[in-house]
Amino acid sequence: MNSLRILMLAAASSFALTCSAAAAESYAPAPLPVASEPAPRLHVDEPLPEALARGLAVIRYRTENLRIVPVFGPGALDVSPRVGHLHVSIDGSPWRWADASGVPLIIQGLPVGPHKVLVQLADPTHAVIESKTIEFVIPVQNETHH
Repeated sequence: MNSLRILMLAAASSFALTCSAAAAESYAPAPLPVASEPAPRLHVDEPLPEALARGLAVIRYRTENLRIVPVFGPGALDVSPRVGHLHVSIDGSPWRWADASGVPLIIQGLPVGPHKVLVQLADPTHAVIESKTIEFVIPVQNETHH
């Protein structure tokens, strides 16, 4: 009698697990093919004025239809939703850096005067999707900050 109860309990547990897995699969959203997703967009704000007054450029940005994450290579082109990163360069410099942090860009140590920051939205293979240029001025500092 005990073996029959154990067998029935095992069968019921197995059935419940199977039903739970089937239910979870049937309610999971189907991934969209990347080609059918809307195009990624980049929005870049002007640097925060309070920070500029201290000689610091804090540049906030956001993306649409693409997540900023540190994932690189051709295999990541088919990830849905899309993933990518930023390329950033300052004052027309030929060098740039890749940023995949997803947090505001913070640039310190720029000399007093006008500056341009080029922010490019790039896919995992570093192909540029969209670019924005932000212009600002680092003012003369009244105090010395350490």
